[in-house]
Amino acid sequence: MLGTLIKKEILNSLFSFRFVAIFALLIVVVPLTTFILTNDYVKKVDEYSFRQNNLENYLKNYAHFNRIGGVILPSQPPIPFYSLVRGISSDVNMGEFDDDPLPVVFPLLDLVFIVSILLSLAALIFSYDAVCCEKEDGTLKLMMSNCLARSKIILSKIIGGTIILLVPFLVSLVLGLFIILLNPRVAWTGANWATLAFVLLGAVIYIFLFLVIGVFISASHHSASASIMTSLFVWVLLILVVPNLSPYLASLMSPAPSQIKMNREISRLTDVERDDLGRKLEAERLAELVKRYPVLAGRFSEAEAKARVEKDPAFREAYQARTKEVDAAWIEANRIQNKKRDDLQQEFGRKVGAQTRLSRGLSMISPLADFTYLATDLTSTGAMNLRHFGRLREIWDQAFDAYEQSKIATLRKKSPAVDWWNTPVDVSDMPRFQYKEEALAARVKRALWPFAIMMMMILVVFVAAYFSFVRYDVR
Repeated sequence: MLGTLIKKEILNSLFSFRFVAIFALLIVVVPLTTFILTNDYVKKVDEYSFRQNNLENYLKNYAHFNRIGGVILPSQPPIPFYSLVRGISSDVNMGEFDDDPLPVVFPLLDLVFIVSILLSLAALIFSYDAVCCEKEDGTLKLMMSNCLARSKIILSKIIGGTIILLVPFLVSLVLGLFIILLNPRVAWTGANWATLAFVLLGAVIYIFLFLVIGVFISASHHSASASIMTSLFVWVLLILVVPNLSPYLASLMSPAPSQIKMNREISRLTDVERDDLGRKLEAERLAELVKRYPVLAGRFSEAEAKARVEKDPAFREAYQARTKEVDAAWIEANRIQNKKRDDLQQEFGRKVGAQTRLSRGLSMISPLADFTYLATDLTSTGAMNLRHFGRLREIWDQAFDAYEQSKIATLRKKSPAVDWWNTPVDVSDMPRFQYKEEALAARVKRALWPFAIMMMMILVVFVAAYFSFVRYDVR
């Protein structure tokens, strides 16, 4: 009997105008969006390769350690999943705005937008009159007179609605995937396809949730006009209000300083204040050193010092001691200021982390936030990937710092009079930053929480819908 009821729901919706409209919309939007995002991904790959080649050419000719740190900033290469999920785009900045303002002013659609916005609204459109419209038509009373179980009736409406929505979505998605497969510049691995399967599972749960919400609203009203108004109100609340309001509520409940203020203070500590302290410590150390080596009392250029080092062993010893003291002074200045910077960043990170966790928790009241976190975390396009990238960058920073100190020490043994901080050097053996996507198992584990929340929402709303329908007056 349940199968018959589901078949009835599918046939009733299959020939409706709303099904045709949704099918036509998805069959155009999904492939077109995939085509645009795929071309955008290829463009990003070319731009990334161009930047890396320019960087390598720079390092071959102009690399010196006083400036290299600001040039070889680690960057993440575009990942193939950008063909479907745009996620957090690191290139949305004023430079891109100057080049092409439209992607910034009007962001590209992606799979997350289509599911979270279009399909959630479509689910409510398909289900807002599932019960009340049948009451108005008299068919609900007829079904009840045939002793049909109310649980089967309400379950058939939810399952039938899910199937009728998944058909156009999956057909359009298959067309979009053909576009990806036919592009030789996009290479998906087995992990990408497994990730897509988990994302689609989340999409099915998300669509099912909104169909349950629509049926619950319909079972709580006796007219379709009242039901659709309530459905739109709930959709606006869950999709627009809650996700956008949660960061502001979190900032009020758990305040944190702004990133701009934080960057300005860090710049002051590691630039102006560090230079002042470094010059002071250098002057103090050199004043003591001149007492031991009076030959250092005069002023001389780097070329003069180099010439005297080669000819005068005593001056060479004094100059090596001078270099050691200067390095020690600036190392001490960097240590002191870096400690202040690290303490400031640690406190800032603690406050921002608390605010972010609170904001994320508040936003997860919305199914849109749950699905967005789920999809972007699984596809390595969300905030969690930024954390993963940050951890990889910290590892590389430590490796580069060790390389820098070792390289300079080796070079100074060969020529102590040369300022290797400001002299071009060969860095072909320098460690290169390599981005490696987080393991799929770790991403799936993190996505279990949004999965679980949506499942709990389905359970709660379904129970509410069932008891509302049990008490529903079909007359």
